[in-house]
Amino acid sequence: MSEGTAAADFAALLGELKERSGLSYGVLAKRLHMSTSTLHRYCNGDAVPTAYAPVERFARLCKASTEELVELHRRWVLADAGRVRKGSGPSEATSPEVNPEVASPAVASPAVATPEVASPEGPARRRPRRALLAGLAAAVALGGVGLAVAVPSGWTGDEGRRGTAVSGGGGGPEGEGAAASVGSSAGSSSAGAEDKGKGKDQEKKGKGERTASGAPTSASPGGRSGSGSAGGDRPPRDTAPASPPLTVDTEPHAWEDPCSQRYLIDLPPGRVGPPPPEQDAPGWVAATGAVPSGEQFLKLTVQGKGEETVVLKGLTVRMAGKRAPLAWNDYAMGYPGVGCGGGVPTRFFTVALDAARPGVVPEAGHANFPFKVSESDPEAFYIRADASAYDVRWYLELRWSSGDRSGTLTVDDRGRPFRTSGNNGRPAYEFPLGGEKWVEEGTTE
Repeated sequence: MSEGTAAADFAALLGELKERSGLSYGVLAKRLHMSTSTLHRYCNGDAVPTAYAPVERFARLCKASTEELVELHRRWVLADAGRVRKGSGPSEATSPEVNPEVASPAVASPAVATPEVASPEGPARRRPRRALLAGLAAAVALGGVGLAVAVPSGWTGDEGRRGTAVSGGGGGPEGEGAAASVGSSAGSSSAGAEDKGKGKDQEKKGKGERTASGAPTSASPGGRSGSGSAGGDRPPRDTAPASPPLTVDTEPHAWEDPCSQRYLIDLPPGRVGPPPPEQDAPGWVAATGAVPSGEQFLKLTVQGKGEETVVLKGLTVRMAGKRAPLAWNDYAMGYPGVGCGGGVPTRFFTVALDAARPGVVPEAGHANFPFKVSESDPEAFYIRADASAYDVRWYLELRWSSGDRSGTLTVDDRGRPFRTSGNNGRPAYEFPLGGEKWVEEGTTE
């Protein structure tokens, strides 16, 4: 399926839901806390939302059925993947531009210092050539330093976009090759400048360049042997370990609905900001050090990497720690007096974290594993994990098979275990709609 087709199919379903609801763009945009023009672009196919949370709220406002919610999510996954692939081209194309921009001033500076005009005609035919060679060597060295400094910042940007799986795919072989080539080219050019050195100051400058250009080579990701020579830039692909034929996108702070979502925070009410909308919950949780209270609602989107079918055999709960519940304040995300609710997702499971051996259990009336996924047919799983008597650190393991291959993927919160704590007996607070501060729960009139 092409990128344009996936985005158009996604926009078409949004448009159908909007028309059926009878609500205007203005009313929907106000309830979704976004601009009318942005919502219009989503429904027209001019843009694809970067997060699914506002899409799901839109669908629920339009009274979408359970089947429509699943189909809408499937179409968003495909449209978002197309948007990411389409956006990766310019970012890769811009990286080589760093070198000419840095190198061009360096090439110009030796031309100013060349004694071409002041020298007699005879020697002038040889001296500028030597000076030009030394200048070019210095320019290449400076260009290498500029590129070496630019490469790590690109990695950081990629890692912040889509999590471990995407950043690993986008920053692995390309990032390593760039680091190794920078190290070798800068090293050879600085050595050339040293051979043509004209005084102690220029030698010190050459040593400083070698230190800066050598840093990316030593800090490049592992998985390759060698010292960064030219041959190391092209690792044989058949010797690299095969990656799993599927990806798992984890949303550790998805909300079943705001009324049921609560967080424990080790701060007094006066130092905690208002409850965020669901799409801003990860940043709010990180800023406040919040821990899901009583229950945690996860959303896992599993998609194959190709046309081959991947069988999902099951999910296993693994405990990383269990202790007494946190003695922190309990904050409710729902506004008192504002109704909540929605349909139950199709793939819905529960986990009782207080149990001696917690397991992933399908909600009554819902199918259990195994399931099948591919690139064009992803699955979304929703998991409600409950805790009342303990502060629990835990993660999941997803077992899969495809043809003669099989394996297990760890599902966690970006390399850390999920954390869910009981809240029995803790001071509870709520935030009145239109209010300015948290108040004790149950006191809002």
